[in-house]
Amino acid sequence: MSEKFDHIDRRILEALQRDSAQSQRALAETVGLSQNALWRRLQRLETCGAIKGRTVVLDRQMLGAGMVVFAMVKTRHHSADWLRAFRSHVQTIAEVIDFYRIGGEYDYLLKVVTADMASYDAVYQRLIAKVELDTVTSFFAMEAIAEQRPIPL
Repeated sequence: MSEKFDHIDRRILEALQRDSAQSQRALAETVGLSQNALWRRLQRLETCGAIKGRTVVLDRQMLGAGMVVFAMVKTRHHSADWLRAFRSHVQTIAEVIDFYRIGGEYDYLLKVVTADMASYDAVYQRLIAKVELDTVTSFFAMEAIAEQRPIPL
């Protein structure tokens, strides 16, 4: 972690990763700061981009999105125009919750959440509809062993 973050900043970030909904009072007590000092540090951490936002972790099963698919994509196209079109197209597919350009045998990795196989097939059909792809290989998660783990600081 960069030298511009001290041990108190790290404690704040670790605590927020565990529970971003906790009150500033509780967070200040956890890290040993006054509420005003904590607020100033939070503002600095947000301004510099260390904190990009605060979210809630939802239960996919309860919300009908229990199927997780990792789609590996290969392409023969590597131009800037193709990449712009592909990125733009993928970002219109709400079920793609994570999207990476990767090194190795495949070029892109998409994490897709859907209700079931038919829903995934609809996502797949939308994925291949507008941009030419060479190969799409899908891996279906059977169990989430560890998800959204905190970044070690």
